[in-house]
Amino acid sequence: MILVAKRYTCPLKLSTVTATASLNLQHMEPAAATPLRRQLVDGRPPTALDAFKLARRKFQAGERVEIAALAHELSVNRATVYRWVGAREALLAEIIWSLTDPTLKLEYDRAPGTGGRRIAHALTRFIHDTLDHPGMHRFLDEEGEYAMRLLTSAQAGYQPRFIDAIQQILEQETAAGHLNLPVDLHDLAYVIVR
Repeated sequence: MILVAKRYTCPLKLSTVTATASLNLQHMEPAAATPLRRQLVDGRPPTALDAFKLARRKFQAGERVEIAALAHELSVNRATVYRWVGAREALLAEIIWSLTDPTLKLEYDRAPGTGGRRIAHALTRFIHDTLDHPGMHRFLDEEGEYAMRLLTSAQAGYQPRFIDAIQQILEQETAAGHLNLPVDLHDLAYVIVR
């Protein structure tokens, strides 16, 4: 018996060839798989998270992220991808933030010293990591003006989160007694980011 549409069962005899072929779907190249084959293997249609993960992989590989290409690879239309992720700018902001947050935390945790010295070291390493990243390198090199607008605009959603992350680092060092600054920490975080 096999389960059809997760509700109905019916007897079905599979030949050895058919059964073997269905098991080998998992070993097919993703680009060669049709939407039907992907759903047979994955058991579900693509989602917004699939679009994000695909776009992130492309960005990390140094490829340009385009909504139309994502839609094509996911076998959905562009309107669906736009509904899922918003405009290209919003998607890129999410991708870059998803890479920024753990990298910044890692470099802060690794940084030697305390206070300003630790923060400066962490941010210097973070900048090196960013500039060495293939996706950021391509993005800044080929789309420099657009990249700077995305990274420095409050509307894109990246900069406010980066400012908040820097403020949290400043607050941690202040709470630990390693910083005693006569300025508002949010204002200082803004200046550091800008």
